[in-house]
Amino acid sequence: MVLLLLDAALVVLFAVAGNRSHSTGLSVSDVAGTAWPFLIGLLLGWALTRSWHQPSRLWPEGVVVVLVTVALGMTLRVLLTDGGSPLSFVAVATGSLALLLLGRRLVSSQMLRRR
Repeated sequence: MVLLLLDAALVVLFAVAGNRSHSTGLSVSDVAGTAWPFLIGLLLGWALTRSWHQPSRLWPEGVVVVLVTVALGMTLRVLLTDGGSPLSFVAVATGSLALLLLGRRLVSSQMLRRR
């Protein structure tokens, strides 16, 4: 559960960074408006992969979580918000979320090995 919350915090960090770089606001509602589609994607990715069993595994869990987070996040963003999803945003979001979510898995798996 702690690692799911950490993943969620990383998705929020992604939203904060995006809002900051595009000057779209850093209030709680601004960040939540950007983050929620990706948070739903994250939850679905965790559920589909049952990541709670091995939350630090890169393959296939981590990769599938990233892909579902981005795919569902973009879909919900287009369908239910006023945000778009130009190819450049999809590429940046995919790279950023992969770095954050897979990087977290890499670090946490290394920490577990050292125990």
